[in-house]
Amino acid sequence: MVTVLALMAAVWGLGAAFGVPGRVRGVAVGFLWLAVVLAHLVLPPEAALRAATGGRAEPWVVLGGVVLLWFGYRALLRRIRARAEPQAAPTGAAFSETELSRYARHILLREVGGTGQKRLKAARVLVVGAGGLGSPAILYLAASGVGVIGVVDDDTVEDSNLQRQIIHTDDRIGLPKVQSAMIAARALNPFVEIRPYQRRLDETAARDLIAGYDLVLDGTDNFDTRYLVNRVCAELGVPLVAAAITQWEGQIGLYDPARGGPCYECVFPVRPAPGLAPACAEAGVIAPLPGVLGSMMALEAVKRLTGAGDGLQGRLMLYDGLHGDARTIRTRRRPDCAACGGRHA
Repeated sequence: MVTVLALMAAVWGLGAAFGVPGRVRGVAVGFLWLAVVLAHLVLPPEAALRAATGGRAEPWVVLGGVVLLWFGYRALLRRIRARAEPQAAPTGAAFSETELSRYARHILLREVGGTGQKRLKAARVLVVGAGGLGSPAILYLAASGVGVIGVVDDDTVEDSNLQRQIIHTDDRIGLPKVQSAMIAARALNPFVEIRPYQRRLDETAARDLIAGYDLVLDGTDNFDTRYLVNRVCAELGVPLVAAAITQWEGQIGLYDPARGGPCYECVFPVRPAPGLAPACAEAGVIAPLPGVLGSMMALEAVKRLTGAGDGLQGRLMLYDGLHGDARTIRTRRRPDCAACGGRHA
């Protein structure tokens, strides 16, 4: 028995000396172990080989089990450590030392890590609307390190906006919202590029703008723009995160028919009758509500861009701030949808 164990040790040691991979050495030693066990099971009790290897198979079976348990434990330990350790810092993405320090909390997350942060830096996100929903969305996209953030809005900052549109300030009243948003986002993170578009979207402008971006966030408060943005996104295959708020309630979904999900018009094929979905200017809105939904929009964008977690594609989240309740409902594509039906089968 000692001779066989010495032979196994020699195979392992000599293999290591000659640079043979551990997996190959393990297979060779395993074959030796298996040959001994089979010899005990097949040969008669009086066989010389059985006598030379201990006379019984049980000690070898126990030894093999102990070794397997040990290597299994080591493999499990390595896997746990790999999951716990942060991914390597991004390389080759022109990150400065300041950026590495700024995004360290992202890099520590195994779902994001260095690879995810590089994806954020390379990403281009268009935010339609720099109001209540766009304000937190733009700020968190900038804070997250999204490389290019486009902002579309044709409005100017007014005193009544400041109750909820936290990207604007009192001293910027009268300034175009896209300029105000650019000032705030650049002040937060000078390493991202902010592209302001002070215009109202029409068919041509929407198509030209959206074609240059990887993802669109729609936080507008009118259905004409919502359906236009959705239609162009569906046509170009660009994912869309859309949210809406009123009074104490909000909703958010991710619409991506190019990748099997429904589009906005699949879920809302008919516009609500006048008065059933009034804008915030008519119905009012509690100040923190757009912060909640706008932050969710930024979170969905970061998840989609980095591949982390489960997004809201095929789901619609409904949030009730007054009663502290949130629920999610399933949504499906409609084959007869006027915006995306049959285009991305």
